Amino acid sequence: MLNVRENKIKKLKMRSMRRGIKEMDVILSYYSEVCLEKMSGLKLDLYSDLLFENDQDLYSWCSGQEVPKEKYSAIIAEIRDILKAKKFNYH
Repeated sequence: MLNVRENKIKKLKMRSMRRGIKEMDVILSYYSEVCLEKMSGLKLDLYSDLLFENDQDLYSWCSGQEVPKEKYSAIIAEIRDILKAKKFNYH
């Protein structure tokens, strides 16, 4: 039986891959696979909140086209770093 943390991570991974636009499916699915297991409970909560944001806004933030909301600035920076390391190309 899954414990509460494992269940939350499983749900977040599912929400990460079932976005409105394909680009965010790819970006957030990869990020969630790489990072969620290592996150603190508070950071998991923040990531959960982030997933309620509009996909067009998320893509603009992750691609550096727009500045993210302040509360998400650190996690968006982490997503960008993960994507750069993976050599994702936004354009």
